Amino acid sequence: MRKSTVTLFFCMVALAGTMFAAEGPVPKGVRHLDHVFVILMENHAYGQIVGNPNAPFANSYMKSANTATNYFAVGHPSSTNYLEIVGGSNFGIRSDNGPDWHNTSCIPNLLTNPPMTNWDNPNSGPVCPIYGTGTDAATPAIDTSGNECTAPCSEIDIDGTLGFDAVPNTVGKTIADQLADQDMTWKSYQESLPPTGADNVTYSDGYFTDLTVPANIPGGLLYLYAAKHDPFVYFKSEQDALKAGAKNIVGFEGEGGLYEDLTSGHLPAFSFIAPNQCNDQHGRGNGASQCDYDFDDNGTQTGLNPALIYVGDLKLRNLIHAIHASRVWRDGRSAIVVVWDENDYSLAPNTNHVLTMVETNEGPGGHSSNRFYTHFSLLKSLESGLGLPCLNHACDETTKVMSDLFGGDRDDR
Repeated sequence: MRKSTVTLFFCMVALAGTMFAAEGPVPKGVRHLDHVFVILMENHAYGQIVGNPNAPFANSYMKSANTATNYFAVGHPSSTNYLEIVGGSNFGIRSDNGPDWHNTSCIPNLLTNPPMTNWDNPNSGPVCPIYGTGTDAATPAIDTSGNECTAPCSEIDIDGTLGFDAVPNTVGKTIADQLADQDMTWKSYQESLPPTGADNVTYSDGYFTDLTVPANIPGGLLYLYAAKHDPFVYFKSEQDALKAGAKNIVGFEGEGGLYEDLTSGHLPAFSFIAPNQCNDQHGRGNGASQCDYDFDDNGTQTGLNPALIYVGDLKLRNLIHAIHASRVWRDGRSAIVVVWDENDYSLAPNTNHVLTMVETNEGPGGHSSNRFYTHFSLLKSLESGLGLPCLNHACDETTKVMSDLFGGDRDDR
């Protein structure tokens, strides 16, 4: 072959290695972790939390934990980001639509040909259970589709510069599937999950669900638990497990719940913790004044509902203190990650810049990192610490492990 042809061939091979690796080697850069706690907060940009007097705990915690100052959510809306954190892909979902529970006749987005995207606008309906291998949805640097805003508009998915093409050979699994493959334990702790559990439930107020709410409830069902914040329930593997009686998705209170597990010290290797929509700073329209949506969410602190910010900050404080009080924080090596899912409606010039903090029970905190990270970096770092293969976009060469935040390298290049 001619030199130019050889060069082109090797460039194509390198590109394929980056774009088409659904699962790859175990990433390096984070020391072994016995327990990881990931706490998801909602819908606020870095600058809306940092320096906000109504978020005293988060701002204090930044001084003792390690803080990513150049960390970006990937897409919109919320559900997309949750999927990207646990699976390294949007899996063709760019909506907050709930799962199409146990539907065996629908075709998952990944398996459609040509590739299909599940949208908010126009609404594509419930999400077919995810499994198999196929092509996910592109994430443009600037989204002008009108999916979350009235077109014409310009919504920033990441930083306004970086985007991701739709990737073939995306594998429909999450870090939970990887843990199960290795006989390791995991739980999704979901506040206000109903006593009946997560199976077939898209929304719940902690007791009633979208399937059981009485017609005479004033104001209708308060959506405290939302499946869109419980990414594992979108996957066929977990829906099948729930139907068979698995207890990997539980509430905060009650038998096998978060607080009971923290008290007993019997915790999984991976804990995914999602406060309800009145306690994660998301807000609800029928949740009373302290849970009302922000008055004017323009990417700044102006127009935020101060009560919503404060109540969420207090919940975060209580969760962190409960983890610190558990014996697992004293034994072995553990890490806490606090991350906001997205800058809700990050219309240009606002970017999808969010606050992320990491605390380990070994080594000093208080480190600030200006390295460029995304939700894919978080997944890659979790997989590194837990000894799991990289998954989907976590395998990209451009996705960096957050080693400096997890107590490794501290060179802020």
